[in-house]
Amino acid sequence: MAETETDTVNLAPGELVTEIDRTRTELARTIDEIADRVSPSKVARRASARAREQVSQVNPLIGGAVALAAVGVTGYLIWRRFRR
Repeated sequence: MAETETDTVNLAPGELVTEIDRTRTELARTIDEIADRVSPSKVARRASARAREQVSQVNPLIGGAVALAAVGVTGYLIWRRFRR
């Protein structure tokens, strides 16, 4: 069993009830935190937030190169279409 910070053997009945209530509150908080961490919607929300953060940190030089490549491919496809 997990050790507690309080030695419950020497507590008076009223103090024991208080200690049980405190432990119950801590346990409920821990269970809520675990449920929050494994909630599918919150896991998806955290993953999308991480993806947005990574996308926002893209090097501008790389972003410009990708945009230039996209414009080049689009221009080539339009040129080829009109050439026929």
